[in-house]
Amino acid sequence: MRQFQQTITIKTGGPGLTEFTGKAAEIVAASGIRTGLAHIFCRHTSASLLIQENADPDVQRDLVAFFQRLVPDGDPLFIHRAEGPDDMPAHVKTALTQTTLTIPIAGGKLTLGTWQGIYLFEHRLRPHTRSIVVHIVGD
Repeated sequence: MRQFQQTITIKTGGPGLTEFTGKAAEIVAASGIRTGLAHIFCRHTSASLLIQENADPDVQRDLVAFFQRLVPDGDPLFIHRAEGPDDMPAHVKTALTQTTLTIPIAGGKLTLGTWQGIYLFEHRLRPHTRSIVVHIVGD
């Protein structure tokens, strides 16, 4: 069994989804692993990872709108506001989603479905630079 690891840096422009399927696929190809698993990890507590539809950008806009309604910035329920009114809501949004994804690799490629893409979901209002670790294991 072999392993390969690389870190992706993603710059965000504020709340929204940034697709990085192509970059993850490049890392899988560079690993030389034909059969295995790609484990993808977001090194942050106010951004998360999703596998989501990549055909219609309305899906991404609707997800952002839904999460904003579900956990609004500035909600008086929250005490933690160290970095502003979006601080604790961003942590809640991350808790409701995920910071890791595991995707099977077959034939040296990610086994995503036709309309599936890998996204970083930024939950903060201001732009950030996010670090994503992609760890490949297999043969």
